Amino acid sequence: MPTTTNRTELREFLRSRRARVSPEDVGILPGVRRRTPGLRREEVAQLAGVGITWYTWLEQGRPINVSSQVLDAVARTLSLDAAERDHLYRLAEVPQPPVSSDPPSELPGHLDTVLEALDPLPAMLVDARTDVLRWNRAYAALHPALVSAPPGERNTLWHLFAAPEGQHHIVNRDEQAPEAVAGFRYRYSQNVGDPRWQDFVARLCAASPLFSRLWATHDVAPPHLCDKRYDVTGIGEVSLRATGMELTGHPGVRLVVHTPTDRRSRENIDRLLRQATHL
Repeated sequence: MPTTTNRTELREFLRSRRARVSPEDVGILPGVRRRTPGLRREEVAQLAGVGITWYTWLEQGRPINVSSQVLDAVARTLSLDAAERDHLYRLAEVPQPPVSSDPPSELPGHLDTVLEALDPLPAMLVDARTDVLRWNRAYAALHPALVSAPPGERNTLWHLFAAPEGQHHIVNRDEQAPEAVAGFRYRYSQNVGDPRWQDFVARLCAASPLFSRLWATHDVAPPHLCDKRYDVTGIGEVSLRATGMELTGHPGVRLVVHTPTDRRSRENIDRLLRQATHL
């Protein structure tokens, strides 16, 4: 049941959206003069296929059972866009349905400029399934095997668990592995039933006994800051803090920037870039 604050917000939000939709917009003849603009409650209820009493109670924030299917019907009737639909779900305190896991649309070219500007900080664009989409020069220098892998394996989780020994050079792998799997399950729970996610999990379980064992624990955790330590051949140890930021306009895509946690790591990243430049 929505809280008192949410009930007030929900009432005002639904009223404002009703007022925005004219009868003509949904094929209703204007008829007699109306006291208020937009649709009446009974019209919203009829168009959405729900009872007038139920819709009235929804708008009032009463303690009623609300399903995602019914909220979607109300959202369609009121012509809510994606942001308004999400807002409705939050105000009604109904769990969001699974987010779309479609492959991200073509990313705009200016993002390459953003990635390049972040050098010498290793940075990449990654989707919800941890497929690496774009990267900058510093990230490629740190992860040459990952960025050169075929698309089906150009994935941070695959690289962590299934890459040949010596390719990932992560010192704190035992610490990172459980956290990575728990964070991946958090995103997986939003895509349960998607064949692409299921196939990826099945392939990773077959390729990595460690991943299979950790996956079987069903541990789950939201994304958070994490520190990674690498032992780079010919360079030395590099300690980085990974910070992820959602990309506006591209649901599920994150910009992940790796920041050195100490002076030695920053110096070693600079050395790595100079070495890569002369290859």
